[in-house]
Amino acid sequence: MNIIFLGPPGAGKGTHAQKLMNELEIPQISTGDMLRQAIKAETELGILAKGFIDRGELVPDEVVIGIVKERLAQQDCQKGYILDGFPRTVPQAEALSQFAKIDCALNLSLADEVIIGRLSGRRVCLKCGATYHTSTLNGRTDCAACGDELVQRKDDTPETIQNRLTVYAAQTAPLIDYYQEKGMLRTVECTGTVEENHRAVRKALGVE
Repeated sequence: MNIIFLGPPGAGKGTHAQKLMNELEIPQISTGDMLRQAIKAETELGILAKGFIDRGELVPDEVVIGIVKERLAQQDCQKGYILDGFPRTVPQAEALSQFAKIDCALNLSLADEVIIGRLSGRRVCLKCGATYHTSTLNGRTDCAACGDELVQRKDDTPETIQNRLTVYAAQTAPLIDYYQEKGMLRTVECTGTVEENHRAVRKALGVE
Protein backbone atom coordinates (compact mmCIF):
# COMPACT_ATOMS: atom_id res chain seq x y z
CA MET A 1 0.00 0.00 0.00
CA ASN A 2 1.35 3.41 -1.01
CA ILE A 3 0.05 6.00 1.48
CA ILE A 4 0.31 9.78 1.76
CA PHE A 5 -0.11 11.41 5.17
CA LEU A 6 -1.70 14.86 5.06
CA GLY A 7 -2.40 17.31 7.89
CA PRO A 8 -0.96 20.42 9.55
CA PRO A 9 2.35 20.33 11.44
CA GLY A 10 1.82 18.78 14.87
CA ALA A 11 -1.22 16.67 13.90
CA GLY A 12 0.70 13.43 14.48
CA LYS A 13 1.75 12.43 10.98
CA GLY A 14 5.21 11.28 12.04
CA THR A 15 3.95 9.34 15.06
CA HIS A 16 1.30 7.37 13.18
CA ALA A 17 3.45 6.88 10.09
CA GLN A 18 6.15 5.27 12.24
CA LYS A 19 3.65 2.96 13.91
CA LEU A 20 2.26 1.89 10.53
CA MET A 21 5.76 1.38 9.19
CA ASN A 22 6.37 -1.27 11.84
CA GLU A 23 2.93 -2.84 11.54
CA LEU A 24 2.82 -3.02 7.73
CA GLU A 25 6.58 -3.55 7.28
CA ILE A 26 6.91 -0.76 4.72
CA PRO A 27 9.23 2.28 4.97
CA GLN A 28 8.19 5.67 6.31
CA ILE A 29 9.64 8.34 4.04
CA SER A 30 9.86 11.66 5.85
CA THR A 31 11.20 14.52 3.76
CA GLY A 32 11.47 16.55 6.97
CA ASP A 33 13.89 14.03 8.49
CA MET A 34 15.93 13.88 5.28
CA LEU A 35 16.19 17.66 5.15
CA ARG A 36 17.17 17.92 8.82
CA GLN A 37 19.91 15.33 8.27
CA ALA A 38 21.21 17.36 5.34
CA ILE A 39 21.17 20.52 7.47
CA LYS A 40 23.08 18.80 10.27
CA ALA A 41 25.67 17.53 7.77
CA GLU A 42 25.84 21.03 6.20
CA THR A 43 25.46 19.65 2.70
CA GLU A 44 24.69 21.98 -0.20
CA LEU A 45 21.02 20.95 -0.01
CA GLY A 46 21.00 21.36 3.77
CA ILE A 47 22.40 24.88 3.68
CA LEU A 48 19.87 25.83 1.00
CA ALA A 49 16.94 24.31 2.90
CA LYS A 50 17.90 25.72 6.32
CA GLY A 51 16.97 29.29 5.49
CA PHE A 52 13.48 28.29 4.38
CA ILE A 53 12.83 25.97 7.35
CA ASP A 54 14.06 28.50 9.94
CA ARG A 55 11.50 30.98 8.60
CA GLY A 56 8.74 28.37 8.66
CA GLU A 57 8.54 28.39 4.85
CA LEU A 58 8.37 25.50 2.42
CA VAL A 59 11.50 24.18 0.71
CA PRO A 60 11.25 24.74 -3.10
CA ASP A 61 9.57 22.02 -5.13
CA GLU A 62 12.50 21.18 -7.37
CA VAL A 63 14.64 20.29 -4.33
CA VAL A 64 12.07 18.11 -2.60
CA ILE A 65 10.72 16.35 -5.70
CA GLY A 66 14.19 15.19 -6.69
CA ILE A 67 14.80 13.74 -3.23
CA VAL A 68 11.49 11.85 -3.20
CA LYS A 69 11.76 10.45 -6.73
CA GLU A 70 15.18 9.03 -6.00
CA ARG A 71 13.99 7.54 -2.70
CA LEU A 72 10.91 5.80 -4.15
CA ALA A 73 13.08 4.03 -6.71
CA GLN A 74 14.94 2.16 -3.96
CA GLN A 75 14.31 -1.54 -3.37
CA ASP A 76 12.63 -1.23 0.04
CA CYS A 77 9.77 0.80 -1.48
CA GLN A 78 8.67 -1.87 -3.94
CA LYS A 79 6.09 -3.39 -1.56
CA GLY A 80 4.69 -0.04 -0.42
CA TYR A 81 5.62 3.08 1.54
CA ILE A 82 4.31 5.92 3.66
CA LEU A 83 5.00 9.47 2.49
CA ASP A 84 5.13 11.78 5.51
CA GLY A 85 5.52 15.47 4.62
CA PHE A 86 5.25 15.11 0.84
CA PRO A 87 3.50 16.28 -1.25
CA ARG A 88 2.93 19.67 0.38
CA THR A 89 1.40 21.45 -2.61
CA VAL A 90 -0.84 20.55 -5.54
CA PRO A 91 2.04 20.99 -8.04
CA GLN A 92 4.09 18.53 -5.97
CA ALA A 93 1.14 16.09 -6.01
CA GLU A 94 0.87 16.41 -9.78
CA ALA A 95 4.62 15.80 -10.11
CA LEU A 96 4.36 12.77 -7.82
CA SER A 97 1.59 11.26 -9.97
CA GLN A 98 4.05 11.14 -12.87
CA PHE A 99 6.33 8.62 -11.15
CA ALA A 100 4.30 7.00 -8.34
CA LYS A 101 0.92 5.26 -7.89
CA ILE A 102 -0.73 6.38 -4.64
CA ASP A 103 -3.47 4.22 -3.08
CA CYS A 104 -4.69 6.54 -0.33
CA ALA A 105 -4.24 10.06 1.05
CA LEU A 106 -4.91 10.07 4.81
CA ASN A 107 -5.78 13.48 6.27
CA LEU A 108 -5.08 13.95 10.00
CA SER A 109 -7.16 16.87 11.28
CA LEU A 110 -6.56 18.95 14.44
CA ALA A 111 -7.41 22.50 15.61
CA ASP A 112 -4.71 25.19 15.36
CA GLU A 113 -4.75 26.05 19.08
CA VAL A 114 -4.06 22.42 20.03
CA ILE A 115 -1.21 22.24 17.52
CA ILE A 116 0.46 25.41 18.87
CA GLY A 117 0.34 23.98 22.40
CA ARG A 118 1.83 20.69 21.26
CA LEU A 119 4.68 22.06 19.19
CA SER A 120 5.74 25.05 21.30
CA GLY A 121 6.26 22.69 24.24
CA ARG A 122 8.36 20.21 22.26
CA ARG A 123 12.02 19.78 23.18
CA VAL A 124 14.54 17.67 21.26
CA CYS A 125 17.96 16.20 21.89
CA LEU A 126 20.28 17.12 19.04
CA LYS A 127 22.66 14.31 19.96
CA CYS A 128 20.36 11.26 19.86
CA GLY A 129 17.14 12.69 18.39
CA ALA A 130 14.89 11.90 21.37
CA THR A 131 11.78 14.11 21.65
CA TYR A 132 10.01 15.29 24.81
CA HIS A 133 7.28 17.76 25.86
CA THR A 134 7.58 20.33 28.61
CA SER A 135 4.35 19.02 30.17
CA THR A 136 6.10 15.76 31.09
CA LEU A 137 9.66 16.98 31.76
CA ASN A 138 8.94 18.42 35.24
CA GLY A 139 11.59 21.08 34.72
CA ARG A 140 14.22 18.68 33.44
CA THR A 141 16.47 20.12 30.72
CA ASP A 142 18.61 17.12 29.81
CA CYS A 143 17.88 14.03 27.70
CA ALA A 144 16.90 10.93 29.69
CA ALA A 145 18.46 8.74 26.99
CA CYS A 146 21.93 10.27 26.63
CA GLY A 147 22.15 13.18 29.09
CA ASP A 148 22.68 15.82 26.42
CA GLU A 149 20.92 19.20 26.59
CA LEU A 150 17.35 19.49 25.32
CA VAL A 151 16.58 22.41 23.01
CA GLN A 152 13.60 24.00 21.31
CA ARG A 153 13.91 23.89 17.53
CA LYS A 154 13.68 27.28 15.82
CA ASP A 155 10.61 26.10 13.92
CA ASP A 156 8.84 25.22 17.21
CA THR A 157 8.52 28.76 18.60
CA PRO A 158 4.87 30.01 18.77
CA GLU A 159 5.51 32.70 16.16
CA THR A 160 7.06 30.27 13.68
CA ILE A 161 4.35 27.67 14.33
CA GLN A 162 1.66 30.22 13.48
CA ASN A 163 3.54 31.09 10.30
CA ARG A 164 3.78 27.38 9.44
CA LEU A 165 0.03 26.97 9.94
CA THR A 166 -0.64 30.01 7.75
CA VAL A 167 1.61 28.57 5.03
CA TYR A 168 -0.11 25.20 5.40
CA ALA A 169 -3.58 26.68 5.02
CA ALA A 170 -2.57 28.63 1.92
CA GLN A 171 -0.43 26.07 0.10
CA THR A 172 -0.97 22.57 1.50
CA ALA A 173 -4.62 22.39 2.57
CA PRO A 174 -5.74 22.49 -1.12
CA LEU A 175 -4.35 18.95 -1.35
CA ILE A 176 -7.38 17.83 0.63
CA ASP A 177 -9.64 18.95 -2.22
CA TYR A 178 -7.22 17.54 -4.80
CA TYR A 179 -7.30 14.02 -3.37
CA GLN A 180 -11.00 14.26 -2.44
CA GLU A 181 -11.83 14.87 -6.09
CA LYS A 182 -9.81 11.78 -7.02
CA GLY A 183 -11.69 9.66 -4.46
CA MET A 184 -8.50 8.91 -2.55
CA LEU A 185 -9.00 10.97 0.63
CA ARG A 186 -9.74 9.56 4.09
CA THR A 187 -9.92 11.88 7.13
CA VAL A 188 -9.24 11.12 10.82
CA GLU A 189 -10.00 13.65 13.59
CA CYS A 190 -6.98 13.34 15.92
CA THR A 191 -8.64 14.57 19.10
CA GLY A 192 -8.12 11.45 21.23
CA THR A 193 -5.09 9.76 22.76
CA VAL A 194 -2.30 8.48 20.52
CA GLU A 195 -3.71 4.95 20.86
CA GLU A 196 -7.28 6.03 20.05
CA ASN A 197 -6.13 8.07 17.09
CA HIS A 198 -4.03 5.21 15.76
CA ARG A 199 -6.96 2.80 15.91
CA ALA A 200 -8.93 5.34 13.87
CA VAL A 201 -6.04 5.58 11.39
CA ARG A 202 -5.93 1.80 10.94
CA LYS A 203 -9.70 1.69 10.48
CA ALA A 204 -9.58 4.44 7.84
CA LEU A 205 -6.93 2.50 5.95
CA GLY A 206 -8.79 -0.79 6.26
CA VAL A 207 -6.01 -2.54 8.18
CA GLU A 208 -7.79 -3.18 11.52
